[in-house]
Amino acid sequence: MGEWIAARVFDIELEPSANAAGYDGQFTIGTLAGKTVNIKTYTRDERMLDMNSPAPCDYYLVLAGPRGVAASARGTVRPFCIERVFLFNSPRLRRELEDQGVKIREATSVRAAHWDAAEIFPRSNNPLMMLSDLQRHQLAMFFDGQ
Repeated sequence: MGEWIAARVFDIELEPSANAAGYDGQFTIGTLAGKTVNIKTYTRDERMLDMNSPAPCDYYLVLAGPRGVAASARGTVRPFCIERVFLFNSPRLRRELEDQGVKIREATSVRAAHWDAAEIFPRSNNPLMMLSDLQRHQLAMFFDGQ
């Protein structure tokens, strides 16, 4: 569902096959046109990112629910909502994390400073992508407001 939403809000052409290695599609407009993107959807913003794919992508686009600590989801309810969206330059993030001694894996711990700098919704901290009023409105429809 996250890939479908991201494709419509961010003008991404999804790969015809869901098993494309390392990315889900390409941006089609703006300064990122033609760049590959791996779309991640998390029901909680736990400051973890799945970066385990051996095939590189140009960007990670992360749709995240409310902030929370990494914990087991067993016995809990995690409704789908989008409270924050982040855009990471994949090669740069990987390089910086490796330089800091962080192990790249399925649940890679990413420091808060990286998340803050990558935020494009609701705050516009990342100059790589400035959202239009329409995009902000579309994303706001997925915010539960609790």
